[in-house]
Amino acid sequence: MTREILPNRRQCETVEFRYAGHAFTLCVGRRPSTGEIAELFLSSNKPGSPIEALARDAAIIVSIALQHGAGLATIRHALTRDHDGGPATLIGAALDLLDEEAPR
Repeated sequence: MTREILPNRRQCETVEFRYAGHAFTLCVGRRPSTGEIAELFLSSNKPGSPIEALARDAAIIVSIALQHGAGLATIRHALTRDHDGGPATLIGAALDLLDEEAPR
């Protein structure tokens, strides 16, 4: 599938959360036509750290997958879970947060 190119300017929703004792900021961009999530940005309160780099890279990978047609639920369900069924990674926690806030 061809990547959907998003407009240069678009609305973004921001949520702050904690995972593994670290504070993170999640910004979500949506497709203007449908309102579906089309991109994620993740950052930590430790700029330049390895955890910041991992957060940013994970969000970029998810964003590229979304823009190529992968569904958010599909990505979320493919990620590793811990022994209690919770997210085993930061990106899993971020996608779970988005799922919890989605209207039912």
